[in-house]
Amino acid sequence: MKEFIKIASGQGFWGDLPSAPINQVKNGKIDYLVMDYLAEVTMSIMQKQRMRNEAFGYARDFVDVIEATLHEIRHDGVKVISNAGGVNPRACKDAIMEVAQKAGVTGIKVAVVDGDDILPDLDKLIKNGHTLNNMETGEPISSVKEYLLSANVYFGCRPIVEALKMGADIVITGRVTDTGLTLAPMVHEFGWDFDNFDLMATGTIAGHIIECGGQVSGGNFTDWQTVNNLVNIGFPIIEAYPDGSFYVTKHEGSGGLISEMTVKEQLLYEIGNPAEYITPDCIADFTSVQLKQEGKDRVKVWGITGSEDTPTYKISASYIDGYKLSSTLVYCWPDALKKARIAGEILLKRAEGLNINFRDTNVEFVGVNACNEDAGEMKKDQRDLNEVQLRVSVHGDSKDDLDRFGKEVAPLILTGPSGVTGFAGGRPRASEVVAYWPALLSKKAAEPVVTLYEI
Repeated sequence: MKEFIKIASGQGFWGDLPSAPINQVKNGKIDYLVMDYLAEVTMSIMQKQRMRNEAFGYARDFVDVIEATLHEIRHDGVKVISNAGGVNPRACKDAIMEVAQKAGVTGIKVAVVDGDDILPDLDKLIKNGHTLNNMETGEPISSVKEYLLSANVYFGCRPIVEALKMGADIVITGRVTDTGLTLAPMVHEFGWDFDNFDLMATGTIAGHIIECGGQVSGGNFTDWQTVNNLVNIGFPIIEAYPDGSFYVTKHEGSGGLISEMTVKEQLLYEIGNPAEYITPDCIADFTSVQLKQEGKDRVKVWGITGSEDTPTYKISASYIDGYKLSSTLVYCWPDALKKARIAGEILLKRAEGLNINFRDTNVEFVGVNACNEDAGEMKKDQRDLNEVQLRVSVHGDSKDDLDRFGKEVAPLILTGPSGVTGFAGGRPRASEVVAYWPALLSKKAAEPVVTLYEI
């Protein structure tokens, strides 16, 4: 057993800093590179891509990372774990094997973890009594079945651990939990028991701390002005020990900041009840976390407790929920806000005259009430604003209706208030609204599949 292992975060979301994972591999010693690409909406985007091209449906940026780090993977023993496989992990595997073969690199083992995509099996699941009721509304998934784009199980760390035991150098998964990517190498390297829920919670919280990449290294930090060199921000590294303690750190000489406060802010990110953070591997108690600054950019974390996992997996499904359209115009002084308000009213009244139906409308005045806060009565200092951006957004069931509405925006330039600019890029067009459907499924109804390939 190793004295400790270093697990480096290389990606907090699909589209994160391209250089980060490569820097993590090349700028210091690490044992594992973990990369999280998937948000709930990402699965639906990947599914759309796969529908257009059966060879797509995964994070193609990931292949570039592997190509740039093949030497370290093959010769330095760096192992890579990522959910970059999206809805098509086998196609991702094919792309990786292709770039390795072109580079003349052999002897690398690639594992694919899939089985999370239940969309093809939905009819069978429903027939067997798995209604997959929406966790917020209680409605059965059959009510939106014809509009579904994706439906995936959140697997935990177990199939990744299995892949590592099989000797995988690169593990490509579909929808597994963000935290499972980090927990798995701890379980594998230290021989942790899956039923030791304190240790499962430890690895889970370690994964939560680094799942958003640079966010725990001073990015998006409340006291951002205290952070040095965000240009070259260093992504976080977990230095983990068999007893369940670990340190949050980063490569020496990299930019950013790791402190008690950056770690605490990340701990609070996207959690509900802090005493019951539910994952497929355990229920982690965030209130048990102990942490202490133990040097520059080095925070010790220990004392974490957890409890038994639930008998269900969470399901993340997405479906088409109508269409949306947004457009903007900019009005200048004098009376910029008054002009923008009148323009918004004109647009919606013209839509009414054309019998265009909306589910929702939203009129905002950027520079005055962005995020749709109530602008209220015009204040004295608002009368002299240099400019105000009008942003109109609509949501409806008919794409044709919304596209007709989009044709009304440009005419407002010559048929509405004066002093207008900022319209470019052609007529705005309606696009699909992708909605989220959370549900629960018995763990007995879904099984991950692990397959090993060798380059």
